[in-house]
This record gives sequence, C-alpha cells and structure tokens, in this order.
Amino acid sequence: MKYLFLLFMIPFLATAQAEITTVNDSKWITNYETAISKAKKQKKNVLVYFTGSDWCPPCKMLKTDLFDTNKFQELSNNYILLYIDVPRNKDLLSAKQLAHNKDLLTKLNKKKVFPLLKVLDYKGKELDALSGYSMNGVVDSHLRLLEKNK
Repeated sequence: MKYLFLLFMIPFLATAQAEITTVNDSKWITNYETAISKAKKQKKNVLVYFTGSDWCPPCKMLKTDLFDTNKFQELSNNYILLYIDVPRNKDLLSAKQLAHNKDLLTKLNKKKVFPLLKVLDYKGKELDALSGYSMNGVVDSHLRLLEKNK
C-alpha cells in the first residue's frame, strides 16, 4: 500500500519542483526596488504578478494558460516582471522575502486578490490592473492588458 501511494505522489512532487524551478529560471524579479530601478533604466513599465503559488488553483492555471505561452514571452519583453508570491507554506521563501512580499501585498494589493496582474510605471504609479482568473483557458483579457500597457 505504501508503494502504491508513493507511486501516485511522485508526479505531484515532480510538478511542484518544476514550477519553482521555472520561476527561478525566468525573467521574473522578486524585489520591488530592483524592478523599479530596472524599469527606470530601460524605460519600461513593471508587470507585477501576485500569486499564491502553493494554494491558489487559478494562479497555477494562469501559469500554464498564460505565462508558459509564446505570446506572453513575446509581450513580456516590453515589461520588467515582478513576481510576488504569498504562499501558505512559509518554507517556500526566506523570512526576508516573505516579509517583503507581505509588505507589497498591503501596499499594492489591498483587497488581497489572487491572482492579480498590476501594471506600474517606472515611478511605481499604478496604470492598470486585472484580478482573478476563471480557469477556462481564455486569457484574452490578460493579453489585452499586456498589449495596452506596453
């Protein structure tokens, strides 16, 4: 029975690790000040993504349906990408990173909506936002947000 359980758990464990690795290997920055600084230098807007990586099903689906697509990769070149994760499992982030993310949550996501995409200018001023995801594979509104604010 133990082996059968382990056999079923291996794909879940492998997928969880792959998601974390993918974020670390991408263009996403996890520090607000660094993102704003880069945005100033490159004269780009900042795309802020609030996620609950270990507990938010719409966030997980949005990763697959939007962030892993070629269209997003193309549009993301117009932005500095800021990834703000607020996981329930506190072991996923350092205490310093978690404190930083929670501070940004209170400043930029007062309603604590997940997932949330927010576009900021290089001064940190909010230009646009889109919250939620219906998990139906339709990301047209997300792509329009990216097209509109590039």
